[in-house]
Amino acid sequence: MINIELNKRQQHILEIVKQNGPITGEHIADQLNLTRATLRPDLAILTMAGFLDARPRVGYFYSGKSETQMLSDSLKKILVRDYQSIPVVVNDSVSVYDAVCTMFLEDVGTLFVVDKDSILKGVLSRKDLLRASIGKQELTTIPVNIIMTRMPNVTMCSREDLLLDVAKRLIDKQIDAVPVVRETEAGYEVIGRITKTNIAKAFVALADDEI
Repeated sequence: MINIELNKRQQHILEIVKQNGPITGEHIADQLNLTRATLRPDLAILTMAGFLDARPRVGYFYSGKSETQMLSDSLKKILVRDYQSIPVVVNDSVSVYDAVCTMFLEDVGTLFVVDKDSILKGVLSRKDLLRASIGKQELTTIPVNIIMTRMPNVTMCSREDLLLDVAKRLIDKQIDAVPVVRETEAGYEVIGRITKTNIAKAFVALADDEI
């Protein structure tokens, strides 16, 4: 989707197509007393922006879509792979204290717990670590696999999933991030992450016509 402010001639073209479509470019040009060459850039803009549909040897149709509908169509084309970031992981044998340090140093709210082969074993949220820290237990002696959310109860996604679907999962599960995984014979290998920040970046880029 291209976010544009239509000029008067483009608005006039839309009205002509709404009332007469399907209609050829030549007939539109005739009604505006313009040459086909003069009209071509406007028709290209309106078609690329999604206001018009074009069919060879038939002509132009009004798409009937509002800007909100076109925005929705654009959102449904964005894939996880377009916005995934590098995952922050910890080994399943590290202590809760080490996990807290990693979360602080990496400035993230979620850690993915993996084995030596980067296979997903669980997820640690900020709440998990805070809950473990409230007690009087020695954090250096508690392994993260005791407090983490374990597989198969981990919400995850693949590179080919729609970003919009992942956003819905974050809302439904009330979580901040999900691992992007690739299925292997050994299990699910962690290859990325999607966070609320990634999704916010996608929405901002969409509004700025960067995707």
